[in-house]
Amino acid sequence: MNTTMTIEEPQHRNLFVRNLLTFFLNRQALAIGLVFASDSILFGSWVAHIPYVKAKLHLSDSELGLLLFAMPVGLLIMNPLTGRIIARLGEARTCFWSAVGICLSICIPLNAPNPVILALGLFLLGLNAALINVAMNTCATNLERSQGITIMSSCHGMWSLGGLLGSGVAGAVIALHVSPPIHVMVMAGLVLLMTFILQPIIAQVPSSSQADPDGETIDSTAGNERSQSSFVRPNRDLLLMILIGLALAMGEGAAFDWSAVYLRETLGASNQIAALGFASFSLTMTGFRFLGDAIIPKIGAKRWLQIGGVLAAFGLLFAIALPYPSTALLGFAMLGAGCSLGAPILYAAALRVPGIPPAAGLATFATFSFIGFLAGPPLIGFVAEGFGLYYGLGFVALMLLISAGLSRIVKLF
Repeated sequence: MNTTMTIEEPQHRNLFVRNLLTFFLNRQALAIGLVFASDSILFGSWVAHIPYVKAKLHLSDSELGLLLFAMPVGLLIMNPLTGRIIARLGEARTCFWSAVGICLSICIPLNAPNPVILALGLFLLGLNAALINVAMNTCATNLERSQGITIMSSCHGMWSLGGLLGSGVAGAVIALHVSPPIHVMVMAGLVLLMTFILQPIIAQVPSSSQADPDGETIDSTAGNERSQSSFVRPNRDLLLMILIGLALAMGEGAAFDWSAVYLRETLGASNQIAALGFASFSLTMTGFRFLGDAIIPKIGAKRWLQIGGVLAAFGLLFAIALPYPSTALLGFAMLGAGCSLGAPILYAAALRVPGIPPAAGLATFATFSFIGFLAGPPLIGFVAEGFGLYYGLGFVALMLLISAGLSRIVKLF
């Protein structure tokens, strides 16, 4: 038995290293990953400056909450249209123009002279974010099909890493008293420059109709089907994917909006410790996503969705059952690990549902599952208002356990 362990462990390590090298040494794969990262770098930069905008425009909590909802509105409006736009422009050009749109629109909120312009900027940001989301995930899937490699999880790892980098740089410039509008405009300019550099490489990635090396996706009616269908009624399998994705998105929303509140107000942690709640969640999520392209084929996508759902639920329950800052941080770290590979698995599966155009499948999945990210934090708040935050987080844990059960019967493609 000891001999087997010494043989297999290096093989596992080599598998992880080989998958990471495949991603980082492949120009097209890395270029797609940098698109993921650039998107989240800008969003991480913006989120850090929300208090600045609130104070600048003299907004109350309720007014700010209402205005911030303009971005999700843009996302939900654009998602059903993404398939049609991608069919007309192609995935690479859609990535390019939506990235340019994000770079321009993200400068509006920080410079907004009034709430109306703030809402307009966030709405435009939501439109472009929805478009690049579908386009870059489709590019990743096309490259996987054409080259026979697995990069989706690493691309989502780049997204998580970009968010950490964006928020980290924002924290540093805040400490240095750099003007938030100047910071965001500089970051947008750097991302815009990177977008122009990456465009020729992204353009080499095959389109959806060319991605299959065996030619199985090439069909005389495929172009018409894609151009006429940008949003579809979910079939059984896509609906199950949506429900699982909704629960996992609620877990992400719980960490994003409530981890610091739970640590600070419920457990009495200091502000510095409370800030580590989302950091611990993000670090495990980022790490597992970079390992995911090796983990998923080894364990199996369905099995990981089951394991991940249980692990994420256990993490929240652990933070509730042992109400101390140290155990809560460990619980949020487990939540991040459990939620980490859900998006890479489900985004890839939504692009491969038989009978549904890839971009339309992804747009449909993204539209409905995103409701989990939007509705999760308010639902936690409603439950917490009546019964306490313990019960609010417990509700999310229950949803994650249900998602693990649904993962047993979903069919992934």
